[in-house]
This record gives sequence, C-alpha cells and structure tokens, in this order.
Amino acid sequence: MALIAVLWIVAALSVLVIGMTKTVRQQIRVASTLQEEVSGQAIGEAAIVLALQAMQTRTEPMRASTRAPVAFGGIEVEVEAMPLDGLISLNGASVPLLATLLQNAGGLDAGRAQALAQVMVEWRDQRPAVDPTAPGGANVSARRFEAVEDLLLVPGVDYPLYARLRNLVTADMTGGDRVNPMAAPAEVLGVLAGGNAAVVDRILGSRGTNQPGVDTSGLNAAFTGGGGGGDHYRLIARVPLGTGKILLLTRDVALGAGYSRTAPWRILGGDRQIVVSGA
Repeated sequence: MALIAVLWIVAALSVLVIGMTKTVRQQIRVASTLQEEVSGQAIGEAAIVLALQAMQTRTEPMRASTRAPVAFGGIEVEVEAMPLDGLISLNGASVPLLATLLQNAGGLDAGRAQALAQVMVEWRDQRPAVDPTAPGGANVSARRFEAVEDLLLVPGVDYPLYARLRNLVTADMTGGDRVNPMAAPAEVLGVLAGGNAAVVDRILGSRGTNQPGVDTSGLNAAFTGGGGGGDHYRLIARVPLGTGKILLLTRDVALGAGYSRTAPWRILGGDRQIVVSGA
C-alpha cells in the first residue's frame, strides 16, 4: 500500500511538473511575441518620422500615393504616404457617396446602404438641443465625426461593418464628395468603380508608371477629382516581424509647423494591425 501511495504521489508530481512546464513555455512565447510587437512598433514609428522628415524637404505638396523603403536599425521598412484626399471624408461625403461606400465596401444591399447613409449624415449634422438665446447657444456647431472610431456611435453600424470601412475613410478632411484617384488606395478605387476590378487594376497600373495623367474612366465622375490634399497625409509603415507576420502601423498627420507648438507636424490619429505576410 505504501508503494502504491508513493507511485500515485510521483505520478501526480509528474503531471504537475509537465503542466507547469507547458504553462511556462506558453508564457515565454507570449512575452516573446509582445516584445517583438513592441520593438516592431518602435521601428515603425521611427520609419514614419524619417519619412516625414523627407517629405518636409519637398518643394510642393505630394499629390499621389507614394511607397518607398526606409531603413532603420538594420531593418528595411516599406512606408506608404498618401494624401488624405484619397480617402472618403466622413464629414464631407454626401448621402450618395456614403451609400456607394456602404454598398461596395460594406457589403450592404442598395436599400440598406441608402438608409444607413442617411442616418450617418443626420448623425453627423445633428446639433445639440440647446437654447439659442443662451450664451453661445447660437454658435453651437454640428456634431461631426472627430475620429473614424465614431462610426461605431452611429445606430446601425456594428463592428464588422466598421472594420470593413475604417481604412477607406477619414475624419480629418472635409473635401466633400471629391476623392483624388491618384492618392486613393485600391479599396477606395473599387468603391468608385462599382467593384470593377479591371478598372482598378488599369488605374493602379498607369499610376505606377509616373505618367503625368491617369485615365480614370470607369470611375464615378461625380465623386472623383481633386488632388488638393494639401498637407494632410496618411502614412503606413509595414514592419516585418517573425513567423511571417507584418505589423501595419498607420498614422494620420498634418504636416507643417503651424499644426504643433513642439514638432513640425501633428499626429491626428492612428491604427495598428498584425497581418500575415502577403495578405
């Protein structure tokens, strides 16, 4: 009986040790992953700063989306800079453009897209119920979108829909319905082309040849034009991580000393995603 008891104790201790070893290994892997992501974010932030410094030396505003490698700490990071007028303005877009966005990028049918677009505009333009005779009451402005995340405050917008739209829109430009096709990413071009992939491929291909003009036929002419994004940009750093993953670090920036008292630019907002290489 004593021998059996000892064997049971040894077996229990073995199971305990194996469980503890597995837990420690998992914790080491989690800590290693977090360390890699933190290091990757620091490298991405540095690459974006270097890209902004290079953009400051330009003699004229950037009109088209541009990608270039930026080396930092022995790692080459691809940084894309695009004028924000290549995105759809949440604070300037009309109901028809928002409905087109919700239908082609959000996956809603035409009826639901039109209804939700109307709700978005009403939410955006709503003014607080205040007494206009009260001090400052006559100067109360509309609610507006202060950040892309405010989409989640609109009735009818759930997180899956927000996730499909967040990289296509901006709350930092009020350019109305006009979208700059020279700066628009492929997903926004797909919205303007009604989902016609051939049109998108043709525009992206001609845009990459640095030709002075790009044939934008096939895009909705009512929503295209511009090229006057001014000094507002979105920068995306693609930092390679281990195990085939990439850290996408996004920063929306107002470039110019007049936007900040402490730096030659102002960070308006940002995002951070981990994706699989090639996705």
